[in-house]
Amino acid sequence: MATTYGQFCPVAMASEVLTERWTPLVVRELLCGSTRFNDLRRGVPLMSPALLSKRLKTLERVGVVDHVGGEYRLTAAGQELWPVIESMGRWGQRWARGDVIAKHYDASLLMWDIHRNVDASALPEGRVVVHFHLKGSSDKKSHFWLVLESPTVDLCLTDPGHDIDVDVAGHVQTMIDYWMGRRGLMDAVKAGDLAVAGPRALVRALPTWFTRSTFASVPLPESA
Repeated sequence: MATTYGQFCPVAMASEVLTERWTPLVVRELLCGSTRFNDLRRGVPLMSPALLSKRLKTLERVGVVDHVGGEYRLTAAGQELWPVIESMGRWGQRWARGDVIAKHYDASLLMWDIHRNVDASALPEGRVVVHFHLKGSSDKKSHFWLVLESPTVDLCLTDPGHDIDVDVAGHVQTMIDYWMGRRGLMDAVKAGDLAVAGPRALVRALPTWFTRSTFASVPLPESA
C-alpha cells in the first residue's frame, strides 16, 4: 500500500502526516494538555496501545512531537496544528452532528473531558465530591467520582471513599448534550432528564465549576 500521495502540494504532504486513522485525535489530546502515554490512552479509549505507540513514533519522526523523560510534548510544528484541529472541530459541530448513535455515548471519555475542564478558581473552599451515575454508556461504565479540591481535580472510576456532596444521575446523552452546548444543565434538571441532589448552595453552584467543550459555543447553521 502506498504511503505517499506522490505530490508536492502542501495539502498532500500534510495529509500524509495527519490523516492516518486516529492521528488527529492523538494531536487533539496533546493540544489539550495530555503528555503521558496513559493519559493519552484515556482520551482515545478505543485505540489500541500498540497503535497509539506507532502513531506517536510517527509524529515524533516527522517533528510534531518530542518524547523526553517519559512525556510527549508538541514541538513548534505541533503547536501550530491548533487552528487545524480547531477548524475540524468547529466544522464537525456545525455540520457533522447528525443523530449521535449509541456507539458515540462514551461516558468515560465524556467524564475525562469534563474533569480536565473544571474551573478550579470557581470551586468552593475545601473538598467537594461529585458522584455521577450515567446510564447508557457504550463502554458499560456508569459510575464516576470527581474529587474537587482546588487546584486539584481528580477523576475516579472507583469509589474514593469520601463522603459524597453532590449526586448527578441521568442518561449519558443528556450530559453530552450539556457538554456540547445543546442544552443547559439546570434546564435538563427542570425537564426531569437529570437529577441533581445535594445542599442547595452546591447544587446551584455546580454549573459554574465546569467550562464546556471548546466547540459548545459554535453557532449551528440556521437549518439545524
